[in-house]
Amino acid sequence: MSEPSPLVIGTRASPLALAQAREVQARLAAESGLPEDALPLTPMTSTGDRIQNRALSEAGGKGLFTKELDEALLAGTIDLAVHSAKDLPTELPPGLAIAGYLPREDVRDVLLTPLAADLDGLPPGTVVGSASLRRQAMVLRARPDCRVTLLRGNVGTRLRRLESGEMGATLLALAGLKRLGLAHLATTILPTDSFLPAVGQGAIAITIRTGDERVARALAPLCDAATGFALAAERAFLAVLDGSCRTPIGGHATVEKGSLAFRGIVLTPDGKRAETVERAGDPADAEAIGREAGRDLRARLPAGWVAG
Repeated sequence: MSEPSPLVIGTRASPLALAQAREVQARLAAESGLPEDALPLTPMTSTGDRIQNRALSEAGGKGLFTKELDEALLAGTIDLAVHSAKDLPTELPPGLAIAGYLPREDVRDVLLTPLAADLDGLPPGTVVGSASLRRQAMVLRARPDCRVTLLRGNVGTRLRRLESGEMGATLLALAGLKRLGLAHLATTILPTDSFLPAVGQGAIAITIRTGDERVARALAPLCDAATGFALAAERAFLAVLDGSCRTPIGGHATVEKGSLAFRGIVLTPDGKRAETVERAGDPADAEAIGREAGRDLRARLPAGWVAG
């Protein structure tokens, strides 16, 4: 009997991306009975990783984190690609599809700072570094007396720049810190009722070639249905409003007791204005719920507020 063909896993080369890919690798090995060396990792440095001196919105959007992996999938050099779900564009290139998501980690943001116990305690004028327009706007919404600045790079780079005193505080995803074993570094966890996360935050997404039934079947046992419904609503919401990184947008859906609940927000970059929306319904209608929430919110926004 011939040995089964290996499944090659593509990933970005950053420590967090590799941690996520290894989680997929371990789960896939456990489900399939294959040894992990039959599920090799192919790390790649993305265009988004190479650009450190300007915001993604100026460089071409979040697709810069997926471009090389997309090309490798389409070329057949890898069989699946592992992504942070929040890095995926709302539209994938033709020929690619999302196979599903691992069970979602904690979606919350955390504040890291040596200056105070929480956001309210930061000294006036504190410089807060972040690459996320959403986080920058939410900081300014809560603390208009703080200053925000661009902070790019992987988690380790951002922590080193914080430790050097280059800025007084930064915000990161709790999920990423947990996956790196660094959750203890968080100064405080920011509640979702005041700090809605990015669409997809905390979820690991797996993309494959459209119609690749062999890989889809292998991945099916790993994929979490509740996370899939939540992400369907969130991504539909984002698609209506802005699929890039040019507008501060947050969105979060949960599935509990057979019902899906969604909350969304759009802010101006200075945090002075915000519009929110809430919707609930059957998880089977997740995409429709997200689209309706996005259309409702967009109809209430002044012209030119949302980019795209």
